[in-house]
Amino acid sequence: MSTPPVIRIDQLTGLRSILAAARAERPIEFKTDRPEATRDRECPFCEGHEEETPLEYWADRPGGGAPNSPGWRTRSVPNLYPALGGDTEEEASTADAFSPSADPLRAAGRGSEPDLFAEVPAGGTHEVIVHTPRHVNSIVDLDDAELSAAVAAWRERMRARADEAACLQLIVNDGPAAGASLEHSHAQLYALDFVPALIARERERVGAYRERTQGGELLADVAAEEVRRGERLVAIDDEALLICPWASRSPFELRILPRRAAARFEDDGEIGVEMLGRALKALEGRFGGAPQMNVWVRTAPHGAEEFHWHIDIAPRLAIKAGFELATGVDINIYPPEKATAELKDCLGS
Repeated sequence: MSTPPVIRIDQLTGLRSILAAARAERPIEFKTDRPEATRDRECPFCEGHEEETPLEYWADRPGGGAPNSPGWRTRSVPNLYPALGGDTEEEASTADAFSPSADPLRAAGRGSEPDLFAEVPAGGTHEVIVHTPRHVNSIVDLDDAELSAAVAAWRERMRARADEAACLQLIVNDGPAAGASLEHSHAQLYALDFVPALIARERERVGAYRERTQGGELLADVAAEEVRRGERLVAIDDEALLICPWASRSPFELRILPRRAAARFEDDGEIGVEMLGRALKALEGRFGGAPQMNVWVRTAPHGAEEFHWHIDIAPRLAIKAGFELATGVDINIYPPEKATAELKDCLGS
């Protein structure tokens, strides 16, 4: 008898997913093709082509050297086509960050007409963090030392932007299907002057859980229960655990959780690096090569101390169709328990 579809709610965001487990019983061929790395054209992110990027914000040069010159391990430059408007000289205001100043329905007072077409400048900064001088087209292709240096660069740049941003969002678009316009492996850091609704919602749920449980830590309790149950636990070490989330929105979605809850990823040492490497290895093993994917770091917004950082990985194996776009509810045909078992086999655990 087929397993009927069920609705699950993500503990951190409150978002619903429909798990249609019976659909996973069909023969499924996930498309994981990735274009081969090529040097058909000059790559501005490769070592020796520093003059082809905007002047760098920062670089890790173990042997020293002048800015915008070779000899770097990781490097940060302004995005040539930024989604945000530019540097801000004022520190972020927590009150302003969470206020819907551009929402005409909330901003309008009694007796005043709402401006239904209001807009405000998109302030903040948008930078690129180049992971390695080598020309590789996936984060999976980084060796252990390069991955460690790349994640260290994420944290360095997030710390550098922390005081000026209401919210920091670091992402990796890995492959053209995931949104990468240049194949050389890199991350992007957005220093936003507002807190996106999804992140604000997660912050609110963490605080509400603490109040409801008289001091409970939401992510820590989720982690402890995932370890106890074991059904979605892919890997664990002394610092972090790797799970397929309870309400996974897409097949083989992964989440890295620190075992000791901490608000800010950028201030938590090197925790998570080794587990990220294991997550990438598991996906590469399961699909016989690196699937195209999106990776993002969730860290506390400015002024929020009740929060827990985590890293999410979403392989691009399925397409959002009409139902998902119309409702905001994802249908996942591959239950996280099934994905967990297959990924654990790839790690030999």
